[in-house]
Amino acid sequence: MLQAPSLAHGFHGLMYDNKTESMKTINLLQRMNIYQEVFLSVLYRVLPIQKYLEPVYFYIYTLFGLQAIYVAALYTTSWLLSGTWLSGLLAAFWYVTNRTDTTRVEFTVPLRENWALPFFAIQIAAVTCFLRPHLRPLPERLTLLAIFISTFVFSLTWQFNQFTMLVQALGLFALDSLDMLPALKATWLYMTQISALLLVCALQFLNSMILGSLLISFNLSVLIARKLQKNLKTGSFLNRLGKLLLHLFMVLCLTLFLNNIIKRFLNLKSDEHIFKFLKAKFGFGATRDFDANLYLCEEAFGPLPWNTLGRLSDTLLLHAYLFVLCITVPAALAIALRNLSSSPTQPPLGETERCTVSLGPDTTYNLTHTIVFGALALSTMRMKYLWTPHVCMFAAAGLCSPEVWGLLLKVAHLYTPARVCVLRFAVPMAVLLYLGWEFWPGVMDELSELREFYDPDTVELMHWIKHLLPEQGGPELRPALSSLLSVGNPVMGLTKTLKSFSSNTPGTAVFAGSMQLLAGVKLCTGRTLTNHPHYEDSSLRARTKATVRGSRGVLCPTPFSSHSEGLSDLRKEASGGGTHPAAGPGC
Repeated sequence: MLQAPSLAHGFHGLMYDNKTESMKTINLLQRMNIYQEVFLSVLYRVLPIQKYLEPVYFYIYTLFGLQAIYVAALYTTSWLLSGTWLSGLLAAFWYVTNRTDTTRVEFTVPLRENWALPFFAIQIAAVTCFLRPHLRPLPERLTLLAIFISTFVFSLTWQFNQFTMLVQALGLFALDSLDMLPALKATWLYMTQISALLLVCALQFLNSMILGSLLISFNLSVLIARKLQKNLKTGSFLNRLGKLLLHLFMVLCLTLFLNNIIKRFLNLKSDEHIFKFLKAKFGFGATRDFDANLYLCEEAFGPLPWNTLGRLSDTLLLHAYLFVLCITVPAALAIALRNLSSSPTQPPLGETERCTVSLGPDTTYNLTHTIVFGALALSTMRMKYLWTPHVCMFAAAGLCSPEVWGLLLKVAHLYTPARVCVLRFAVPMAVLLYLGWEFWPGVMDELSELREFYDPDTVELMHWIKHLLPEQGGPELRPALSSLLSVGNPVMGLTKTLKSFSSNTPGTAVFAGSMQLLAGVKLCTGRTLTNHPHYEDSSLRARTKATVRGSRGVLCPTPFSSHSEGLSDLRKEASGGGTHPAAGPGC
């Protein structure tokens, strides 16, 4: 966009791109979530900052600024739940001291999740505000608008938005079924998710993966089941429990039916690898599927390591989180049982002030959110960045919450308003003092260090690809690179091998290799690739499978004519195993 003579030429180049995937012209705006980069490029061309700020720094500073918004959203959500700014401060402090486990922006800047998760945090803050009782009509409408905008931007910036929001929708459905959320507000949230996804689908040129998402099928099924099944929340305990189980079965069947019909109609295969991975991940039969095993062999898709919980314990975050869960989970279960057994004329337990045990809809929503995303993170390490920031927020809100301390003191028969007030401020202050004494000097020392990326092997590889390859054709490279790049350690011995080269490849050369390595090649050099990590395309997955099977995981250059598919000049060549060092059996 910046190199194009005009914005119109830039958009045309993105819509008819033949420089990303070899021998294919693709619409990047449809295939990839890059509208944020498009917006930044337009902004950079319009603003008078070209003389003062290079594009790469404009990009980096924008992403770092988004992380500040991320923390501000956590701060706001914690404040809304607890009623005091002290919990927001504690949440922000915990986010910073646990930054190794709360964000990857520190060492991998351009990830899609670094764009998306700040807006997801804004959406959670807006949903929390929307679910507060006694909200006036105008603030309610404005909050709903904020939910829609944040959901839309979140969905636009990350291809895995639909799966994240599906987990969120499942939590809303559970609370709605147990009468712990206002039914009308739950309906608005379902419709907001659908509307935001459909708008993203339109902007991505009717991306079929969005239309065939489980989220849209599930939300539509919930709304349809509500219309078909009347008087769901009436009757005795056993009667309501039977109706609830029937409702769950109806929603499940409708979801699978609608999703199957949509996918058959659209001939959709973009996301089938995800369901194959989930099937293999959770043991629903052994699989020899390439795509499923490709994910299973990655350490990031394994269970959450125990040392993560150790790091969270060092900052007292895990202790505070478990303490809050031990109080709020039994309270939520008690409310759910009371709601199921209450008569139609009796107000549900979560909505009456006379009840001994009470949690607001905003608190129960965030409790459900942290539990479902916690289960996801424990099963798959890659998902911990969706959970740990919310842990910081929820634990801080719980320590400062009069609801939590009130419940604890009532159980201990020590309840007085004065004791609740003392505890909700004294305990968070003590934790803040400990964190400041133990971790603040280290944080300031890190901020005072001037660091830069240092990996001479990778830098030399990118420099060689970008600057030393002649524009015209060159002779065949030596086969000395057969042990150059392994999937597990892609730059081992690179400098020594590169120095042995006596000739280079043409400037139009196409590269194949591990998806992780080729993401760096594309980002740093702009060269054409055979495969890349944006895996939501069946033909691209077929290419990756052919590349890996034909190479056994090692990248080396071969003459173009020797590649049977004619896809790349530098590709993987058979030279021993190419699995990750931490890969499991069968990888």
